[in-house]
Order: sequence, then structure tokens, then C-alpha cells
Amino acid sequence: MSKPTIIQVIKSVLAAAIGVQSNKNRQQDFEQGSLPLYIIAGLVFTVIFVFGLVFLVSTVLGK
Repeated sequence: MSKPTIIQVIKSVLAAAIGVQSNKNRQQDFEQGSLPLYIIAGLVFTVIFVFGLVFLVSTVLGK
């Protein structure tokens, strides 16, 4: 099997973040994926998520 594409990594990180990652996909990620790539993708997702929440709350509160 080949290494996952960046789109597959993003899908995997998003699925894992909301808790719907299948065991098959998780196993595939561990066997074929690159750990640093998944760590970077997870950190980028987390930063975007936190800034998105801050923006949303600021917008709703009008500050």
C-alpha cells in the first residue's frame, strides 16, 4: 500500500477530532502514515479550531 495523500491525512485528522475515526482507518494510519505529518496536521487543526471558536464567540458577544 502507498503512503496516504495530504487529503487523506486531513480527513483522518478531522474524523479523529470529532471521534468518528473507524478502527480500520486508524490502523491504516498507524501502519502507513508518517507520525510527524499527523502531528503537524493535528496541531494545525487545533490552532484553526481554537481561533475559529475565539472569532465566533467574539462575533456573538460583539466585542
